[in-house]
Amino acid sequence: MTTPSPAQPKLNGAYYGPPVTTAYNRPTRRSSSGGSCCSCNPLTCLFNCICSCIFNCIFQILLTLFIILAVIALIFYFLFRPNVPKFHVDDVTMTQFTHSDSNDTLYYKFSTNVTFRNPNKRLGVYYDKIEVNAMYHGLRFVNKDLESFYLGHKKEKSVETGFEGQQVVVFGDGVKEKYGDEVNDGVYKIDLKLRLKIRFKVLWMKTPKFTPRFACDLKVPLSAKGGKVVSSSGVKFERTKCDFDW
Repeated sequence: MTTPSPAQPKLNGAYYGPPVTTAYNRPTRRSSSGGSCCSCNPLTCLFNCICSCIFNCIFQILLTLFIILAVIALIFYFLFRPNVPKFHVDDVTMTQFTHSDSNDTLYYKFSTNVTFRNPNKRLGVYYDKIEVNAMYHGLRFVNKDLESFYLGHKKEKSVETGFEGQQVVVFGDGVKEKYGDEVNDGVYKIDLKLRLKIRFKVLWMKTPKFTPRFACDLKVPLSAKGGKVVSSSGVKFERTKCDFDW
């Protein structure tokens, strides 16, 4: 029989045996550029680089065009000082404005005289399209296209237009009440809406078309055929400026 080896004393200090090995996980190799191009497939990397270059080029081109257009617009403004065309309704003669409750039909007959004025010193205005809409308390009852024309700088033109006919227009309770009051007074609230397509002429050049809108809020007295005011209040039509309609 072999004699058992004597028991080892307990260690009460530092350990001086062979070093204890631990598992070592080797870190994965990363690209110095953040792994965006070198760690990917070469074709994918090439495609990404090309796309990035294209987007950068497009952005730079658009930014350059925007700056050039802004500079041109500033130069244009300071050289020519463009102003919005002016409009005034000089006169309105209305001999009929009657609404029938039985068939909801509005019968009307009136004529307007509108002055178109170009306040610009160096710009001409082409009125390519002039659409006039007549409204009664927000209800359109007639529209008409006027003849197009050109207006030179610092020029004005008076345009007379007649409106006559009938149109089915349903009055609500609120409009009926206002219509009754206006029948008693002999003065009617009629709005003219101007929808335009215009171009400015600069030297030999013409700008793209603009589509401004103007509103003319009118108080029109009813007149006899001879033009005499027959409203109970004796109100005469007053020259009215048309405002820019947003």
